[in-house]
Amino acid sequence: MSDPQVAQKSPYVEETEPGTYWWCACGKSGDQPFCDGAHKGTAFTPLQHEVTETAALAWCGCKHTKTPPFCDGSHRAL
Repeated sequence: MSDPQVAQKSPYVEETEPGTYWWCACGKSGDQPFCDGAHKGTAFTPLQHEVTETAALAWCGCKHTKTPPFCDGSHRAL
């Protein structure tokens, strides 16, 4: 499998409302950090995540996190 495309070398910190979210794992989505279907034809699939309460979340932007869908600082090594 190839490496994902780096969407940005920092997290997307967003106030996120409760609901179901699909985090982009390929880095190609035009709706970062969420999936817009741009992964079609690749080996990547989005990751479903359920948010239960409103919170500021740091969604991974580099797509290399070891704790998807959230930032773990992996972007510092890119």
